Amino acid sequence: MVLTMKKKATKPTRALTRRAALGSLAAGSAALAFPLYLPSRLFGENAPSKQITLGFIGVGLHGLGHNLNQTLQQPDAKVLAVCDVYASRAEKAQRYVKSRDKSEDCKTYSDFREVLARKDIDAVVISTPDHWHVPLSLAAARAGKDVFCEKPTLTIAEGRELVNVMKQHDVVYQAGLEDRATDEYHRMAQIVRNGGIGTLQSIDVYLPEGTLYKKEEPAPVPADLNWNLWLGPAPFAPYSPRRTEPQAWRNIRDYSGGKLTDWGAHLLDTALVANFAQHTGPVEVSGKGEVPANAMNSVPSNYDISYRFANGVTLRVRSGKVAIRFEGSAGWVGNQGWRTRLEASSPEILKMQWPSDKDRLWARPPLEHRNFLDCVKSRKATTYPPEDIHRLSTTMHLANIAMELGRKLTWDPKTEAFKDNDAANVLRSRESRQWA
Repeated sequence: MVLTMKKKATKPTRALTRRAALGSLAAGSAALAFPLYLPSRLFGENAPSKQITLGFIGVGLHGLGHNLNQTLQQPDAKVLAVCDVYASRAEKAQRYVKSRDKSEDCKTYSDFREVLARKDIDAVVISTPDHWHVPLSLAAARAGKDVFCEKPTLTIAEGRELVNVMKQHDVVYQAGLEDRATDEYHRMAQIVRNGGIGTLQSIDVYLPEGTLYKKEEPAPVPADLNWNLWLGPAPFAPYSPRRTEPQAWRNIRDYSGGKLTDWGAHLLDTALVANFAQHTGPVEVSGKGEVPANAMNSVPSNYDISYRFANGVTLRVRSGKVAIRFEGSAGWVGNQGWRTRLEASSPEILKMQWPSDKDRLWARPPLEHRNFLDCVKSRKATTYPPEDIHRLSTTMHLANIAMELGRKLTWDPKTEAFKDNDAANVLRSRESRQWA
């Protein structure tokens, strides 16, 4: 199972070498100046030599409010850099870090390359728009950093590249998802995988509708924004005020895949895990979606998607609310809303228990930030390693491609190609703009 998989022994990473050097230096000082009295904070599990040093790239709403906030609550994490194409956001994040750790160590940056060039940073946390997720992760890996990155990928092809490069550079990678560590969804998957509803037959998922954003006229770029760097690999577009707002760019194809790849990353992961499909995916997809007219939106805001898996299980994804339900030969289980209490066709289903040696699901892990730091130290695979986020993202990209082409598509999860459909295979990747 992915949560217990160990990586093969390799040479130490740059981060571990740095910590080892600090430990050796402290030991040498003690030997030369005995007796030497040092503050208790220099020892123990969270001593400076054992802390993981981090740089944050993207510190907007989610980057600061969730990822930075959660990381600063971990005693073995030390934030040395905050970076954002909006200078004002980086400065705000720096003030927040200083207020929490009471030090002047955190520096601000507007260009991520300066963060990656720092030899004293072990890992980066990436909270940018989706079109930057994989390019930044690849650059970080090549710079010797471990990576925590928000979901999802932007294309199928770059997802496979993500997997290959992380493996090549022996990087600990964690996707920013919490569902496998969330009791409601972990329990739901556990019940289904262990036969609590009999043989799984179908899955129904509901996701929110996309928000409508009216077209805007181009406007002057704010003085504190590096617009070229915000766009990065995406096609050039003139700046307009709402384009960089989180829920606006999520509805623009150049930067994201809409609510389907945003909320879908949460509920569809549970669907794949419960169906033992987190390392494969569906074999058939079709769907209809509506792209709003005369709007900034360029991905469907309303959709009705159908998948079929090799084991015969069907998955239907519709817009309009938040819900998930698994139907089996002996009952059903699911919930309505986000992280709400579980419901089932029988109360007995919710009471079912399995001994750990018989359980067909891994034990519930810590939340993603704690899990990432633990794995940076242990070099084990995280809760959401690259292969898993790639397969999850691919499942969602398949639907967007099917809706764009307006036809049913057959997919081979082994070759990661559409069968007998050149037009669909072209859409597995996109050209990147030369921005640097």
